[in-house]
Amino acid sequence: MTEIMKIGIIALITDEGMGPVRLAQELEQRGFSSMFAAEHTHIPYLRETPYPGGGTLPSPYYRTLDPFVALASAAAVTTQIRLGTGIALAAQRHPILMAKEVASLDFISNGRLILGVGAGWNREEMRNHGVDPAARMAVLREHVLAMKSIWANERSSFNGHHVTFQAICSWPKTDQKPHPPILMGGSSATSVEFALNYCNGWMPIYNAEDGPLLKQIADLCGMNSGSRGSEFKVIACGVPPEARAIRFLAESGVDEILIKPRALSVDDSLFELDRIASLIN
Repeated sequence: MTEIMKIGIIALITDEGMGPVRLAQELEQRGFSSMFAAEHTHIPYLRETPYPGGGTLPSPYYRTLDPFVALASAAAVTTQIRLGTGIALAAQRHPILMAKEVASLDFISNGRLILGVGAGWNREEMRNHGVDPAARMAVLREHVLAMKSIWANERSSFNGHHVTFQAICSWPKTDQKPHPPILMGGSSATSVEFALNYCNGWMPIYNAEDGPLLKQIADLCGMNSGSRGSEFKVIACGVPPEARAIRFLAESGVDEILIKPRALSVDDSLFELDRIASLIN
């Protein structure tokens, strides 16, 4: 029913729902293009930052598996489906360690990784990682640049305000060259600017009621290759499994959409995946 190139799933993979191994296998069997895993290392018990979605923070946010561990297990039982972080909170991860995790996962998956990154929304979570919320975009920028240096060079050095290291060696290198595609997550103008300057694409969070965001998606997708670069991708995430949303994004020229299924029991999840697959096949 749609001309959109790729349709995947983005999920909060937890210890209560369908595990990453089974989920990846079921998605690959149904012809989905990708599986993206969200991340929160923890949720502070005394949290003042409001949930961006409004209301009470859903319980799966407290229970997410580490995305690199989850995706590594998925890589071991699949051959085609691409594996993504949606998103990895790169400002909260040490870039030397994260560079190793990314390279290892891209290596064992034979180049199937897509690295979605972001600065995060939970200020108390950031502070527990030693990140000043006011500086999170600057920290993210240096972390991304430091990782690129590690992946590209046999000997890597970086001298920034938030990250500094001298003459390190780190293997494996990523299977994809010079590195897996990096996409910036978020729907703000700051996120778009960061994506255009430091990444290979943008991952806006779809909201049918947000007219300016939908226009921004359409405008960016409509830019010619000379303006945004032929390799720059737009992947809309959190898309509801509705024909109208899928059709709008297809017509806008989005490269891929990531549908967010409900957090359900295993049996209900299989029914949900079948229902979504029927919309896109």
